[in-house]
Amino acid sequence: MRIIQSRRRFLATASLAGAVSLVGAPRSAHAEPPPEITTVRLPRWIGGAYCWAPAYLAGEILRVEGFTDVQYIESDPKVDQSVWIARGETDFSINHPPLQITSIEAGVPIKIIGGLHSGCLELIANESVRSVADLRGKRVGVDLRNSTAHIMLIVIAAWVGLDPTKDIQWVFDVSKPVDFFLEGKIDAFLGAPPRPQQLRAKNIGHVILSTTADRPWSQQFCCMVSVRSEFVKSYPVATKRVLRAMVKAADLCASDPGWAAQQLVQRGFLPNYDYAYQTLGDVRYDRWRDYDAEDSLRFYALRMQETGIIKSSPQEIIAQGTDWRFLEELKRELKT
Repeated sequence: MRIIQSRRRFLATASLAGAVSLVGAPRSAHAEPPPEITTVRLPRWIGGAYCWAPAYLAGEILRVEGFTDVQYIESDPKVDQSVWIARGETDFSINHPPLQITSIEAGVPIKIIGGLHSGCLELIANESVRSVADLRGKRVGVDLRNSTAHIMLIVIAAWVGLDPTKDIQWVFDVSKPVDFFLEGKIDAFLGAPPRPQQLRAKNIGHVILSTTADRPWSQQFCCMVSVRSEFVKSYPVATKRVLRAMVKAADLCASDPGWAAQQLVQRGFLPNYDYAYQTLGDVRYDRWRDYDAEDSLRFYALRMQETGIIKSSPQEIIAQGTDWRFLEELKRELKT
């Protein structure tokens, strides 16, 4: 595990005052007490998780919110961040609903507090596969068993009537899916940014499903924000302020993706401006107000229960692992 202090300026060429003027000061700051704790730990994926942009851009907004020590935690990229938060290495997590749900059923002490964006995953295939139904008998590559890609593909395959256990030839431990794809070792894989953007630029493969554009996946949150249960219990004001910083940063990603991409690269969070800009243009960061976060959890939990991934009912997952009070308050405060 590696701790990166975000003590650098939010903008490489502008002052903090300029950044604050873009996002605005908290409307309810005069009515809220200061955060109970001024240190917060957020996840940072080694090599860059492009769709986590709002969490990366939230650093200086958090300073306006009263935090003096904002830490970005890097850990083993082969270990999902659900494990990081379970170990207490981070205070907040940004993850896909299926992994949030499996964490809740496994007893990981987290509370999901809001949705961050919809759509970022694309199912990429070779010419032998023209639709999800064509995955019958095909080799599908995933990084790990029960990872985001694996669970999502199980759910997607079952949605179109396939038996994910019998109809798909799973190829596990595919750490470099593009290489496996180019070498003909797999017929399809689920890609997260920047892989789809990289392949489009090289005209490699084609997309047979996009969670940004294709229903019902486009109607659900793709990444959701969770917090350690002990953190939200002990520091409710701080929890709300962190979520507020993230959704304000999401608004910045939606309103000015070019500016946001530039800051992400200049601050060292992402390595490539072009892919960052394309990702911010593709992913819907403007949905946190409009989509129902509980509905997204219910949708995925039901699909996962139907396919035997979890035993808990959607309502049990929601009752055990969610806290929507901060999101509802922010929707009222940050109306546009």
